[in-house]
Formats: sequence, C-alpha cells, structure tokens
Amino acid sequence: MRGLRCLSALLLGLHTLPAGAESLVAARNLPAQHLIMPGDIALSPDISDGALSDPLLALGLETRVAIYAGRPLRSADLGPPALIERNASVALEYRAGALVIRAEGRALGRAGAGEMVRVMNLSSKATVSGLVGRDGLIHIGALP
Repeated sequence: MRGLRCLSALLLGLHTLPAGAESLVAARNLPAQHLIMPGDIALSPDISDGALSDPLLALGLETRVAIYAGRPLRSADLGPPALIERNASVALEYRAGALVIRAEGRALGRAGAGEMVRVMNLSSKATVSGLVGRDGLIHIGALP
C-alpha cells in the first residue's frame, strides 16, 4: 500500500512524507463545483483532523464548497462529479418486479452518481426523491 501511495505521489509530482504524517491540502483556491485535478492538490506535513491523506481519494471528485489554498481537503467537502444539474430534464424510472414505469421530470437540485436528488414529475407535478444512476437515470422507489 505504501508503494502505491509513493507511486501515486510521484506521478502527481507531490512530495511524499512518511505514512500517516501528511494531509492533503488545496494547492490553489478551488471554487465550489470544481473537478479535482493533480495540480489542485498538495501534501502538507501538518496533520489536519479529518483531512484526506491519499491523493487517489480526491482526484476526479468535485468540490462541494469553495476550498482556499493551503486548507485541508476533507471527504465531506468532496463528492462525485454532478451528472444532474438543477432544472435539467431527467428520466425517472420506477421498478417493482416486472412493472416498469418511466416518466419525465425536472431536477430540483444537483447530484452525482449514487446520490439522492429531488425531482418534480412533469406529468403529475409531484415531487419525489430518487437515486442517480451512473447513466443519469433517476431510480424512484425500489432501487436497482
């Protein structure tokens, strides 16, 4: 595991420190909804409570809030990249055994794969919550 961390840090051009003696910090100001790339993060010798320590855990995720340069990256401040934008037209699907019902909806929030999002069914005007699938389909009720 240590070898993988060193290799990932070397590939990212980051300075490695002994295991457990580092925290991941923002290398520059990162706005909310920013996709984390290698140049956005750095390893710091300061240990911050709750901060990530492995660059591989942050790369490819999206910031949920603005993170200022030098501040630690915490898992609560990062999430999967959004597949669904607020007010976007989305497909809803409800499955129960052999029964499959599909409808159109309007997203009431932003969400990535595996996250819950509130959606308004355009036919009934009812507001429902569903899980975003990897393909962007919103699964309502019984989950896949």
